[in-house]
Amino acid sequence: MPKLNAALIYRLIYIAFGFSTMVMHTTYVVYRVEVAGLDALQLVLLGTALEVSIFLFEIPTGVVADVYSRRLSIIIGVFLVGIGHAIEGVLPAFSIILLSQVVWGIGHTFISGALDAWVTDEVGAKKVGPIIISGNQLEILGSLVGIPIGVWTAQTLGLAFPYFLGGGLLVLLGLLLIVSMPEHGFKPVPVKERQGWRTMFKTFNAGLQTARRSPALLVFGVAALFMGLYSEAWDRLAQPYLLQVFTFPALGSLELTHIQWFGVLNVIFLLVGLLANQIAKRAVDTTRGPAVARGLQVLYAGMVISMLFFSLTGNFILALLAMVAFNGLRRVTFPLTRTWINQQIPAKSRATVLSMAGQIDALGELSGGPILGTVGRLYSMRAALIASAIVLTPVVALFQRIVAMTQTPAKKKSR
Repeated sequence: MPKLNAALIYRLIYIAFGFSTMVMHTTYVVYRVEVAGLDALQLVLLGTALEVSIFLFEIPTGVVADVYSRRLSIIIGVFLVGIGHAIEGVLPAFSIILLSQVVWGIGHTFISGALDAWVTDEVGAKKVGPIIISGNQLEILGSLVGIPIGVWTAQTLGLAFPYFLGGGLLVLLGLLLIVSMPEHGFKPVPVKERQGWRTMFKTFNAGLQTARRSPALLVFGVAALFMGLYSEAWDRLAQPYLLQVFTFPALGSLELTHIQWFGVLNVIFLLVGLLANQIAKRAVDTTRGPAVARGLQVLYAGMVISMLFFSLTGNFILALLAMVAFNGLRRVTFPLTRTWINQQIPAKSRATVLSMAGQIDALGELSGGPILGTVGRLYSMRAALIASAIVLTPVVALFQRIVAMTQTPAKKKSR
């Protein structure tokens, strides 16, 4: 089978992940709570296990991608993520689900730095921005299709079946990538120069030195920490906060259950995210680093405002609008952030530096989750969400600093 176009493969990976993930995750809460009988502490520990796996393996797997092959790293990651998800459906027991999170987390680290580094090598840093954004859009489209498929398979074939279906699809994707994924832009370390762990540490050090030589990347590292610190409170508490504070009204003449309401909301979040990505694709010049950084500054400012409004309003509809706005803006930050980082780093250490960013974010989530969760327990979910918005606020100023550091100074007019 001939190798396919790199941009096509990149988009295929994203639409496959969007579809398979939503097939598995649409009903995962019901599976873990009602079938596996997990309590609140066990549910939190699953997230902790995932983040610990990412934190520990993010940089080593990024180095593998920079030393040996980004294509190989991506393929390994796709297989591991698929297998990890399928493991969860084998038996509804805490130990089995915990193992699935560890395998999934390790697989994620093989992909996270390598995928964007690979496509950037193949198409060039100046052309990669629109491709990354379109990949994010296709992930949303895949997710939209995956939601009803996940609900249907769970209802007709059992709550464990979506894990086998989604995980199996990713394994098939891995097999497809083996025969169709190109790698022309990457130059691995020559075999004679590979010295096992010494080469890996050397590559890691090169990535670290790249970050140190770029003041803008160092500032971004601080911003990435705050991005991780705030996120766990929103991800874990926003929907429970809606349930705790508001009475869900009828949707027109329809009396929806809470589960149906959140199903509708998830579809709205994805559609708004798709629209927001399309607007960003047209509005932001992704070939210029300062323009991308400015766009990110505006997006994060909007996210802070949306979180505060969501936390403070007493009106259900306004709270939903703020929630929708936040999720739409957040969707756009992911591809723009990856685009900006790719523009700042040389090819030889690209995957390693991207993995460092992922590890910093994971460290922030590991630190911020317990802290903001404690605020929620001692005071209220509203207090935790307000604190989360406050924690995110410095990111706006940090991106302003990045814009100033990367902006090309205007030439003085000759007299």
